[in-house]
Amino acid sequence: MNNKGTKLLEGPIWKGIVSFAIPLFLGNLFQQLYNTVDSLIVGNFLGSDALAAVSSSGSLIFLLVGFFNGIAMGAGVVISKYFGARDYENLKKAVHTDIAFGFVAGALLMVLGMILAPQILVLMGTPESVLPNSIVYFRTYFAGSLAFVMYNIVMGILQAVGDSKHPLYYLIFSSIVNVVLDLLFVGVFRWGVGSAALATALSQAASAILCFIRLVRTNDVYQVHIREIRFHPHILKQIIRIGLPSGLQNSLISIGNIVVQTNINKFGVMAVAACGVYSKIEGFAFLPITCFAMSLTTFIGQNLGARQYDRAKRGAYFAIACSVSLAELVGVIVYFLMPYLAAAFDNTPEVVAIATKQAHTEALFFCLLAFSHCIAGIMRGAGKSTVPMFTMLASWCIIRITYITITVHFIPKIQVIFWAYPLTWSISSVIFLTYFLKADWIHAFEKKQI
Repeated sequence: MNNKGTKLLEGPIWKGIVSFAIPLFLGNLFQQLYNTVDSLIVGNFLGSDALAAVSSSGSLIFLLVGFFNGIAMGAGVVISKYFGARDYENLKKAVHTDIAFGFVAGALLMVLGMILAPQILVLMGTPESVLPNSIVYFRTYFAGSLAFVMYNIVMGILQAVGDSKHPLYYLIFSSIVNVVLDLLFVGVFRWGVGSAALATALSQAASAILCFIRLVRTNDVYQVHIREIRFHPHILKQIIRIGLPSGLQNSLISIGNIVVQTNINKFGVMAVAACGVYSKIEGFAFLPITCFAMSLTTFIGQNLGARQYDRAKRGAYFAIACSVSLAELVGVIVYFLMPYLAAAFDNTPEVVAIATKQAHTEALFFCLLAFSHCIAGIMRGAGKSTVPMFTMLASWCIIRITYITITVHFIPKIQVIFWAYPLTWSISSVIFLTYFLKADWIHAFEKKQI
């Protein structure tokens, strides 16, 4: 057996987490480039209306993709715990069940996305000038659903056993493919916004295939045998038990974001384009947050599986401190550089002004978002995914929607919408901090075994 994946179980905690988190950070960086390159090229070659079409689809895409990715997250927790416990028989069953789930979920997502696109975009109040391109982009994107889902599934398997480097290599390759195809389809052939989605789908398919080949050819205990890909009921039950709360959380929070997007749409095409630009830049700013949260889920899962409870606790404190500090540093940078960053996407003065206003409202509060994500990552790694689900649904969905619906009615200004994020991040952070300090969570973990 190859023991490279045990680096999270042995040696200095900081070294294990950082060495695992850095490839995750770089991998997420290149993954973020997918949609960002779409927006850069679309905005510069096709104009603000086309950029708004791409931007208006983001919340809707995450609504459907987020549910299945949440289930996949549950699979990662199951796999990491079996790996940490050295229960290789159940580890193999979990890997093959996860892949079987990915094939079914990808096919279902493709059908749902292509059928529901026009109806949901209309309900969101997408501007009429943007709607036709938004539908084309959305449907083309979801035609490649199997590639997106399987990429997240196979990458999650590798990360769950401690391999964050190979997914990084494959992402670098597929990012290069995405840039080349975007320039070719949009810049040279002028095929429109749908071709940007097509380039993203093809590039992620390349990454998914490379990850899958890695799983098939490895000699390690998590090797995939195509004939063994099937559902194992007791494993599937565990995956759903842990992953369903995360999936529901992602989808319901996405509904909240759709409500936000619907309110943004009321301020016109320039506002839609500007908020889309900000979201792309914000996606890069969130990378330190997401990489440490993902690292924590795997680190906690493996160490709890190995019954190394004190190590799990010390790793949690270290990762929280790193993520919060990095997030605030990045927030300060975004605060000051936003006018220049926004102009790279669309140099229309109104677009730059609105994007800058949003950054000046939200960026200095990134530390709160980091804290919430880290605690959520700890809970998921321990199999306690209902804790982050209820906390985030209450603060990031119910309270956020209520605040925007009421406040915008009386104060019809777009900055009212921008303030919804730091306000709800603050609320979730207070709830998570209270739980983290008062709950006897580490001893509860000792009793909680998959």
